[in-house]
Amino acid sequence: MANNDTNSNVVAAAENLSAGEAPPLCENGFTRRVDRFVELIGEYVSWLWLVLLVVIITNVVLRYVFSQGMIELEELQWYLYAAAWLVGLSYTFVADGHVRVDVVAENLSRRAQLWLELFGLTVLFMPFVLFVIYYSLPFVSLSWTTGETSTSANGLPARWLVKGCLTFSFGLLFLVGLSRLVKVINTIRLPKLPEERGAAL
Repeated sequence: MANNDTNSNVVAAAENLSAGEAPPLCENGFTRRVDRFVELIGEYVSWLWLVLLVVIITNVVLRYVFSQGMIELEELQWYLYAAAWLVGLSYTFVADGHVRVDVVAENLSRRAQLWLELFGLTVLFMPFVLFVIYYSLPFVSLSWTTGETSTSANGLPARWLVKGCLTFSFGLLFLVGLSRLVKVINTIRLPKLPEERGAAL
């Protein structure tokens, strides 16, 4: 089974190279399940952007047409924006759609790029994610136990809900970071890697 996974990844790498794309990382059952789980959450949460658009338009019409601004709608806007943006971080990571500045990496061999990414994941990314999770827990817990609400008279209740999005989103980031770490390690362990675009495997 392991040999079949390796062979399929090598074939996929060759196909991507011929198409002018970067070779993929080696997946396994764990990474596929994690990525699919985060993708499903991201797909559902992405509908919040549409809801946010409706809320913004409604608030603008009420304020400038009927002169009836609502603080509830204003706060709902940043509740929705915070939730959609934070959860979108992990979804973007899975899709590898985040911005990369490859000034150094683009001049390295494929294996050196993987080692550089391994360093970034283990020394920078994962510790930062765990740091945020650790310090966000008491932040959310205090909001929950005190029943924190908006400071505005007509504001929204359950302030802990939007604060909890921080812990939830970084929990998802930890999962996708772990998945990425496993894929990078699996790829490094391949006996042969494409060193440049168009290299034969």
